[in-house]
Amino acid sequence: MFDGLLPCAANERRGRRAMRIALSALVLCLFCLPGSAQSETQAPKPNVLFIMVDDLRPELGCYGSDLVQTPHIDRLARQGMVFTRAYAQMAMCNPSRASMLTGLRPDSLKIWDLQTHFRKNRPDIVTLPQLFIANGYQAMGVGKIYHNTLPDPPSWSRPAPQNPINYLYLDPKTRAANWERSAAAVRLGKRPSWIATILRGPATECYEARDNQYRDGATTDIAIDLLKKFRGQGPFFLAVGFHKPHLPWCAPN
Repeated sequence: MFDGLLPCAANERRGRRAMRIALSALVLCLFCLPGSAQSETQAPKPNVLFIMVDDLRPELGCYGSDLVQTPHIDRLARQGMVFTRAYAQMAMCNPSRASMLTGLRPDSLKIWDLQTHFRKNRPDIVTLPQLFIANGYQAMGVGKIYHNTLPDPPSWSRPAPQNPINYLYLDPKTRAANWERSAAAVRLGKRPSWIATILRGPATECYEARDNQYRDGATTDIAIDLLKKFRGQGPFFLAVGFHKPHLPWCAPN
């Protein structure tokens, strides 16, 4: 469940260093709901809920830490599978996510930035969701699985519903200030950068709102609906990606 977890073949020193300085990751594969009917000689295929969380470090109870109280994640971990020897491959969204979902290191994929799609260098590579599809699964991804601006349609059986929440802040004053920065850039003849004008607002926000008015809450609602729809339709692989605790730290009051 983090930005870029995958079993690391590098030596332990390198892995520990990556754990300290990079995007940490915890992957929880929760096996839930019986799969489609199988013959008596075959075990039913388990359904898989795959959860990724952006920038989440392993200061969690299921990793033996008491720094942060995480009872819900700990309970989910007890029901699923926690990888304890897995490390972030690079401290950037795109390389680490591409690495995790293809099984190749960033150096092998030749991805070290936020602009290069992994299929540019490896167009025929089979991703983790594609592997499930090849074995009779439906696969769908909701939220931030691959890097936001570099989705991978071949990885999914069908497009996921669009998350209606496409902004980071709810406070009208903050949103107005962000858009004014964008307008100011246009007035100066510059192309407004989404990072400079929208992302780099206040580091925190605690606004009076429902949880699902923010992006992660809306993502959760979509994922719950999909779990209900998938029931009884054969084995499925559902990947759900959350943005927090990536900066900015915005949460309902």
